[in-house]
Order: sequence, then structure tokens, then C-alpha cells
Amino acid sequence: MPGARSWGTLGGMGDGGHTDVLVIGAGFSGLYALHRLRSRGFSVRVLEQADGVGGTWFWNRYPGARCDSESYYYCYSFDPELEQEWTWTERYPGQEEIRGYLEHVADRYDLRRDIEFGVRVTSAAWDSGERSDGGSSGAGWTVTTEDGTSRRCRWLVTAVGCLSAANVPDIPGLADFAGEWHHTGRWPHGGVEVSGRRVGVVGTGSTGIQAIPVLAEQAGHLTVFQRTANYSIPARNAPLDPDDIEATKAEYPSIRRRQQASTNGHPFTLSDVDILDLPADQRREIYQKAWDRGGLQFRADVKDLLTDRAVNDDASDFIREKIRETVHDPATTETLTPRDHPFATKRPPIDTHYFETYNRPNVSLVDVKADPIAAVTPRGFRLESGAEHALDVIVFATGFDALTGPLLSFDIRGRDGVSLRDAWRDGPRTHLGLGVAGFPDLFTITGPGSPSVLTNMPVAIEQHVDWIADLLVRLRETGEVAEPTPEAEETWAVEVARAANATLLVQAASSWYLGANVPGKHRVFLPYAGGYARYRATCDDEAAAGYPGFALARPTAA
Repeated sequence: MPGARSWGTLGGMGDGGHTDVLVIGAGFSGLYALHRLRSRGFSVRVLEQADGVGGTWFWNRYPGARCDSESYYYCYSFDPELEQEWTWTERYPGQEEIRGYLEHVADRYDLRRDIEFGVRVTSAAWDSGERSDGGSSGAGWTVTTEDGTSRRCRWLVTAVGCLSAANVPDIPGLADFAGEWHHTGRWPHGGVEVSGRRVGVVGTGSTGIQAIPVLAEQAGHLTVFQRTANYSIPARNAPLDPDDIEATKAEYPSIRRRQQASTNGHPFTLSDVDILDLPADQRREIYQKAWDRGGLQFRADVKDLLTDRAVNDDASDFIREKIRETVHDPATTETLTPRDHPFATKRPPIDTHYFETYNRPNVSLVDVKADPIAAVTPRGFRLESGAEHALDVIVFATGFDALTGPLLSFDIRGRDGVSLRDAWRDGPRTHLGLGVAGFPDLFTITGPGSPSVLTNMPVAIEQHVDWIADLLVRLRETGEVAEPTPEAEETWAVEVARAANATLLVQAASSWYLGANVPGKHRVFLPYAGGYARYRATCDDEAAAGYPGFALARPTAA
């Protein structure tokens, strides 16, 4: 490896060998990072706290867990042979099928031999390697795990996911609850018995909207505790027809081109119709067609949905009308009708019979914005009004400490021992969502400030990993250390804010895109809303210009 000798020899994985890259996490990001970096000649090890691959899809086993991107494009695109040999069974893949796909990928590319399972990282510290005599013993990262062992590497890559740090509400008395409680993101692998039991679900975001219909079919009684009413579009999930599967496989090259040119990494063609110029009956026809098709494409079928409030109001009214048509009880309908944010400014759920579920006799809805949960008692929930709800099982569908939470779940310390938590005290700062000033040779896959959760994730992941791999090849050749400059971080922070403010996304005050679901979290728009294609072009320009947003320095040789 050109330039490697000036860095000294780094300690390996307990066997004295040299490890170029440590990757934390073995989900979509970590698996592809391992495959890609290994193919570029790096020695790579992956540390994964779970007992198997899958990342988010290893843990998210709650009833109804399913992807909201369609299966034919919620997958890797780096290998045409993989595209052809894997066959999805449903329009929207369930958790078990997605995990099976990732297990297939791990086996097909012999990835497991470089993954350590059941290993939880507790800290990572940068060491410049500079000795008191002015020499260098080799810069790099020391990663410590829960069992007290340490591993050394030259480069550290986080593949910890955007939605992996479970957000459990801090409600007084939870420890005293006589029943059982679970967070959907840490669902027991053996399942939870709810048959004939009184179940309470807290949260009506994407996860709650998936879980509630399934739990309602199983539970003796289901009570939904809703803070914020949500829009939802029918998923229209169904088994895939074999002829359609073959047609899709034949079209993969054009599908991938559309994804790369898109705003959100989906192979959708955006409508060019100015919908408000149409009479009401024609507008409704467009909405109805999109509703009948189902899924996230509804957004692409309505031009300017996220930039023109009048357009969004018109589309939102259509969805509210659908809720009124579906739900029988007027009071329940009113509680379920969203009015405090424009459609799709929070993560837009898709569902299977979500609103219909509230017509079941064993389902109740409680508005905890009007009457908040005050405490957990041994018997269930007590609201501020004094009303009590007896429960046997509590399900927290309360989402995650998104984007920043996974990176702050362990102690990362960069130059001069500064912690990432302190560096991000006033909100996260990154350059392109790929690195952080003061943290040399640390690279974050789909970090805050990247399109990440606003995209079809595999597309964003592959772009990030490929970009990081190219930079690491340069660093290997030159012996340089790379970290973003504070000036580049500031410039990118301005662009992230500009992109968000150019949309309606910032108008959803309770959105986890803003960190609003986590008490005390600094409010800042976390992902980049300027569109995937624009972001990819920006990253390409950065690389072509020689990485001007990164300080590249070669330490003094030993």
C-alpha cells in the first residue's frame, strides 16, 4: 500500500494483523461497505452488536413490520447478477423477507468471515500517533467494545443506520408496570402474546400505523394513544405476479437510471401537471388514481406537493375526505383527522386497513394531546385528567432518536479528545453528511446532513459507500489524513437549512426530521432536502475538485 509505512503498524483484531478499516454495523450500509472496500484491496472488519446481519431489519420484528419502498427497488444495485437471481414475493417486502435478502447477500459475497457478531461498541478514540520525540507511531482509531477489548484501525466507518436508537418515552412509573412493555424497534424475537389481552399502543407514526391493524386482529382489546393525527396512503400490498417479476428484471438498467436521476431515489416520474389549474373533478380524478395505485408514488403524482402550500392543502383535503369516508364514528374521525401539518411533511406512512381498524368493536382511540399520559401505574396508564386505562401489554411505537442518536449511542472522541456529543451540542454539523470537523478519518454513512431518510435508503447507501471508498483509495496512496474543514461544515449547514426552508417540511413542528420527538434534542432539520440527484452531483463535484471541503494533511514520517 503506497504511503502506508509512514503510519506505522496498527494493531489488528487480536491476532496482530493490520486492519485498514473498521465498520460499525452490519445492515444494508455495513454489508455493502465491507464488500466494496474489500474489493478495493482494504482489510476490513465489521463489528455488529446483533447476532446476525440486517441492522434495523434484524431488530424491527413487530407485527406488520414492512418496508414502505417497493421491493424491486429496495435492494442493492451494484451487481446485475444479484438483481437477476433474487426474486421478491410481495410488492412491499416484510421484515423477514428483507432480512432473508441481506442474509443471502452476506453468504453470496462471503461477508460473514469479516464480521464479528454480538459485539457492542462503547467508544472510539482518535490517536494522531505523534510521539513526544516528534516521530509518528501511526495515526488511527482505537475502538473499545463492551467486553473491554480494543481494536485498532486506520479508518473508522459508521454504518449504524439512521433509525436504530430506540426512543422510549420517559414516563414516570414505567418500572412499576405489572404487565409487559416493548418498543417496536426492540421487539422480542419470539414474539409477544397478545391474544385476549388488553394492549395499548403509543404512537401513530409509520410504525404504529403498520402495527395497529395487526395487533387489533389479535388482541382482546386494543387502545391507541395518539399524540399527533397522521395522514396515510393505502399500500395496496399484494403478492407479485411472476410475469411482472420477469418484466421488472428485464427493465433494471432503466429503473436504476431513473432512481439516480430522481429526488428521492425512487424510480418515479414526477408529474408536470399544475394541478390547481384543473377543475375540481379533474383534480379529484388524479388524486383518486394515485390513491387506488397506493404507495409513496402519490407524492410524485402531485406536482409541487412539498413546495406549494395551496397544492398541499388541496391534496390534504382529499386525504381527510378519505378518512371521513372510511371511519364510521364521527368523534373518532375528528380525532384521526390531521390538521396541524401539511401532508408528507412528516414521514408519509402507507398502510393496510389502518383507518378501517378503528371501526372494530375491540379498538379504542385516546387523544393524548388533549389529555396527556401522566404516569404508568401497575395497572396501565393514568392520564392528566385522572382517567385510567387498564393494560396488560404496552407497545411503544414511538420511533427513534433519528440520525444523531445512533452516532451518539457510544462515545466518539476526535482530535484533542473532544467528544462528538460536545461537538454537536448545538445540533449536528457535518460536511455532506460524510464527515465531521475535528474527527479525522471518520466517515459516516448516511449521516445527518445527507439525504438519508428522505430517500430510498439503498440508493443513498451505495452512493455514500462508493464515494467513501474512492476517498480512502486516495488516502491510502498519499498517506494523508482527511477531515472536513470548519468552513466547509458551515457552508454545508447553510445549504441544508436553505434546502429545508425551500420546502414545506419545516412546517411540521412535531416531526422527527427536526428532532422534535426527543425531549431536549436541539431542533434543527436533520436530513438534506435538496434532492438525491442534486446531492450526488455535489459529492461528485467535491471529489473531482480534489476534496476542497476536507483538510488533507500528511503527518511527519516516523
